[in-house]
Amino acid sequence: MEKEKIMSRINVIDHQSAEGKAKDLLDAVKAKLGFAPNLMTTLAQSPAVLEAYLTFSGTLGTTLNAKLREQISVLTAEENGCGYCLSAHTALGKMAGLTEEEILAARSGNGDDAKNGAALKFAQAVLSKRGTVGDADVQAVKDAGFSDGEITEIVANVALNVFTNYFNNVAGTEVDFPRVELFGRGTAA
Repeated sequence: MEKEKIMSRINVIDHQSAEGKAKDLLDAVKAKLGFAPNLMTTLAQSPAVLEAYLTFSGTLGTTLNAKLREQISVLTAEENGCGYCLSAHTALGKMAGLTEEEILAARSGNGDDAKNGAALKFAQAVLSKRGTVGDADVQAVKDAGFSDGEITEIVANVALNVFTNYFNNVAGTEVDFPRVELFGRGTAA
């Protein structure tokens, strides 16, 4: 079944003409990334939401490494059918050092080693069970060597990505990264 191509339903804020808090936040994003991606310029419709996203995202880099965070991101995007996030996090994952093979494996819930594989299986369980994982799911990720704090961050990364996946799917955000097709879903949104 081919996924219907969605036209943008929530407008981007033009970074050049943005004002106030939206402009300040977009300027900070541009300073960090070199440009303000369409996700950010669309979230800027509500500066409070953009600021909350940037704060939440910015604080999650303290425990899990960048590669694992990007693997969780591509897995979550694939599970939620978000072509924007899949495209963005494939590009960001490569920048973090992931190979094409590692990205493809992560999209299916498979890691590049046993520990990352356990984290991705746990993230997949969190997604598929909507957080109501069982004791065995938690024990498996603990047995792989993850602490309670790291498990908390896996859940937080899943939640943050669910937010951006849902937002982009609702907004019909135009992909401004090299487009990556979702598995078996036709055109990326």
